[in-house]
Amino acid sequence: MPRPILYIAGSFPARSETFVYREVRELRRRGWDVTTVSLNDPREPGLKEFEDLETGNLVLYGAGKSATAGAMLVEMLTHPIRSTGTFLTAIGDALSPGEPTKWSDRLKLPAQALAAIGLARRVRFRSPAHVHAHFAHAPATIAMYVAQQLGISFSFTGHANDLFQRRALLSKKLRRVRFVSCISEWHRDFYISCAADPSKCHVIRCGVPVSEWVPREVDHNRKQIHLLTVCRLVEKKGVDTLLRALPGFEQDWKLTIAGEGRESDKLKAIARDCGIESRCEFLGAVTNDRVRELLMQADVFVLPCRTDGNGDRDGIPVVLMEAMACGVPVISGDLPAIRELIEHGESGMLVDGASPRDVTRALEELMRDKALRQRIAAGGRKRVESEFSLEQNVTRLEKLL
Repeated sequence: MPRPILYIAGSFPARSETFVYREVRELRRRGWDVTTVSLNDPREPGLKEFEDLETGNLVLYGAGKSATAGAMLVEMLTHPIRSTGTFLTAIGDALSPGEPTKWSDRLKLPAQALAAIGLARRVRFRSPAHVHAHFAHAPATIAMYVAQQLGISFSFTGHANDLFQRRALLSKKLRRVRFVSCISEWHRDFYISCAADPSKCHVIRCGVPVSEWVPREVDHNRKQIHLLTVCRLVEKKGVDTLLRALPGFEQDWKLTIAGEGRESDKLKAIARDCGIESRCEFLGAVTNDRVRELLMQADVFVLPCRTDGNGDRDGIPVVLMEAMACGVPVISGDLPAIRELIEHGESGMLVDGASPRDVTRALEELMRDKALRQRIAAGGRKRVESEFSLEQNVTRLEKLL
């Protein structure tokens, strides 16, 4: 029986972070004793689909701040030497972070160490053997300090803005970590360029349970083309590019946009300005089951990701894998990590995520060439099965744990 492990995320469970809760569920299915820790209160508590995940989930801040503060005092009284060492490590990290870091971010580190000391007390009775964090910024910081406090190892999975916009102590974490779970070869090369030990960097994809995401039945008699995108409505997803591409797409189409985010009102205004508002449906946030239903009805999935104005960009969006597993032809932005999932013309179409004309051309090419659509649909499913299945990637993770 494997020893207990901790899993830390910023907000757990979260609908948009399927890769975290799928990993937890699969590990538990295989017999692992996984205690989950959410730094902040869950965003949508009480959802039936997450009932199993909320049971036993510890919250560090928010509703859990009193428990964390009380546990911190007990831990410092019962383990004063180790607690002092953990706190002094954070002070040292704040004074010398090893990379350019704003003082406002440095000042968070001692407070995060104190929270980690409190978390250590809250989980000490479980005797965890390892701590794993999803996201390389605050969750990995807490994981690093709680691991030091408990005298165990830690690891993390980095994704996107936690490595670009909100990076924190990355070089130090890479030195102290037992292993890094890399969601792409690009991420592995990135960590190595940050002086990570290559032997610690292992490619473990965010996976899809391929047995649950099965190819849809294509309706060859349907006249209207159903376009779909599912994402957070933020700049790097390129939904604005898609909307601006559609006035030039001279077919009978409708677009469904599932997701919410700070650009929602802006995107609705773009649809109005482009004269396509009546053909665009904004659903807001949807469940994972609803995503599956939408994919069963889609002719093309479009997500023209790009690097945003602050330098943030996607890793490999899981929803692209889900669409490909369902045999839906995909169009996505030509970003380094996404190229590992999509081979242009074989398992999907890659476009310049800032170019509406590129998106229009890709749509026109797909609709003009039935053989291309069929090849991409089959190639996408095959690519997910061969490299991006949840089962094989959790097996990779298990070997390291």
